[in-house]
Amino acid sequence: MLRILLLTLLSALLAASQDQPPPQKQQPQEPQGVIPRIVTTVEEVVVPVVVFDRSGGFVNGLKPEQFRLFDNSKEQNIHVSESYQPISLVIAIQANSNANGLLPQVNRIGSLISPLLIGDQGEAAVIAYDSRIQKLQDFTSDPEKITESVKKIYAGSRANRMIDAVSEGTRMLRSRSRDRRRIFLLIGETRDLSSETRAREALMDLQLANVAFYSVDMSRFMNTLTAAPPVPRPDNNPPAMRSLPGGVPSTPTTIQQTYGTNGGRAEFIPMMVELFKDVKAIFKDNPVELFTKGTGGSEFGFHSRRTLEDAIQKIGEELHSEYTITYTPNNKEEGGFHEIAVDVPSRRDAKTQARPGYWVAMK
Repeated sequence: MLRILLLTLLSALLAASQDQPPPQKQQPQEPQGVIPRIVTTVEEVVVPVVVFDRSGGFVNGLKPEQFRLFDNSKEQNIHVSESYQPISLVIAIQANSNANGLLPQVNRIGSLISPLLIGDQGEAAVIAYDSRIQKLQDFTSDPEKITESVKKIYAGSRANRMIDAVSEGTRMLRSRSRDRRRIFLLIGETRDLSSETRAREALMDLQLANVAFYSVDMSRFMNTLTAAPPVPRPDNNPPAMRSLPGGVPSTPTTIQQTYGTNGGRAEFIPMMVELFKDVKAIFKDNPVELFTKGTGGSEFGFHSRRTLEDAIQKIGEELHSEYTITYTPNNKEEGGFHEIAVDVPSRRDAKTQARPGYWVAMK
């Protein structure tokens, strides 16, 4: 009897041990306080290039073999597209109370988008921003839909979430096909108020998505003069007491605005490297300059309907004079900032405008 009980107990214990799951292999734990590294790899870099002559005019008709590109001083095997690449464009328009005086001029430029910027094969989406980021029109090739979406923009709150709008527009462009040129056009002030996204993060997103950023800056001085008074206490200071902010073009006829060039590239690169290292808050007061120079785009200004239309026309001329260079870096394992340099050895008078580089996270 005792033998039967022992056998029964042994059988029960054996069955219980078989029902238990095998012990899991313990995974090594990250030490507390250590932030996991994020590794970014770059498979293909797209570099839109504009070539100017000594007088600032566009140089067209160059052949692919006339270009050279260097990535961190290492010459790359490049492909220069000889066929037209259709454009995917996001237009982001400032629609806060500060822009109230200039919005009537902006409302009228919708009909220029298709003929001057995107062409017959292009597409555009429209967003407006104040304290909200509103998608007024998803990507469409219908000129009437683009015109209507721009026409119905009206002034909202006093907030100006410009960087958040850039982040949202970049996300939209990332969904477009890689065989399209991705362009971001911002019409608004150069400052940002109350965005959650940091300029550094927005620029990295623009670069990784191969987006070229263009800006038509609203005159902050004109906006201040024409904005509705704040509630409940109006600003009774006379216009003469409002000084022009630093870094804002005083007129739309400067060299940068006339030719659309991004002067000071050599001086810009060290500041860009410092920004990616997150050493200090560079470009805090003018993130638009960071986005345009950091992606190889251009910055213009306007204070009236005529100067706005002129700026749109110049951007269109630049977009349709671009050469698109693509390459897979032969040094993509190098972490940190990769400086891009493009030249045309056969044209000594030529000056190129392209994105200055991109950032690869350390492994």
